[in-house]
Amino acid sequence: MSNAEPITDNKPRQPKPAWLRVKAPTSPEYQKTKRLMRDLNLHTVCEEAACPNIGECWAQRHATMMILGDICTRACAFCNVKTGRPGAVDPNEPGHVGEAVKNLGLNHVVITSVDRDDLDDGGAAHWVAVIKAVREAAPETTIEVLTPDFRKKLGCVDLVANAKPDVYNHNLETVPRLYRKIRASARYYTSLRLLERVKEIDPAMFTKSGIMVGLGEDKEEVLQVMDDLRAANVDFITIGQYLQPTQRHAKVERFVTPEEFAEYERIARAKGFLMVSASPLTRSSYHADADFAKMRDARNRQLGNA
Repeated sequence: MSNAEPITDNKPRQPKPAWLRVKAPTSPEYQKTKRLMRDLNLHTVCEEAACPNIGECWAQRHATMMILGDICTRACAFCNVKTGRPGAVDPNEPGHVGEAVKNLGLNHVVITSVDRDDLDDGGAAHWVAVIKAVREAAPETTIEVLTPDFRKKLGCVDLVANAKPDVYNHNLETVPRLYRKIRASARYYTSLRLLERVKEIDPAMFTKSGIMVGLGEDKEEVLQVMDDLRAANVDFITIGQYLQPTQRHAKVERFVTPEEFAEYERIARAKGFLMVSASPLTRSSYHADADFAKMRDARNRQLGNA
């Protein structure tokens, strides 16, 4: 089942520029990671969202777990995850995620989920169970959660934040003007308020958010998103190129050049983000382990200079 309304513009998709072309995954470690995910009946956003970095990440045994099933209750115009009526929550999933993290030997794990608007708590209690299971199976592993917005479900953000992940990530995805077209079931200021709320619960917790570019936004709108995130005390921003998954999804308006990404990174650092990742292939979990270490070091230097 498709997760987006058909795009009416019948123009052919633009060819990818050279800086976006990646090799097909073929390494033995990639195959081992894939087998482990299948053996434990786990879903990954790497596969479901058709991430271009899957070959590189899985070769390093870095997989981003996607919990609460593989069917989303929303139909965002940018996302390749299936939309429909999800099945029952798997009570064995937390244990399987913990086992996978342990077997992969991860120093840092990123866990995300589909939207589960069908559940009274949006899946928040399941999120807490997964965090607990990973802590028990791999106590040295740092945990980064990338949650949905839990829209209109009070207390859910608090529940997940109080489970003490090391990083709380929630993506704004795009600029406010494009929400109706790109992220129609979400609200920009609901997502911004979520990130602000996490800092109210635990000021020391790292917060993170990301956007895609190439959807028709302009530079000033991107800079305003940066300012909004800094006003919410968000520590880490990711900026990557949007890639159209299928003809049914929102089209790429343009391919942003590496030089423009470098400029976004320079500006974001000047605005005070502890960590910035901005490049054509940047995704929320791309190099997340190394970026977390850098962010932690930056915080320590900041505290040391206070």
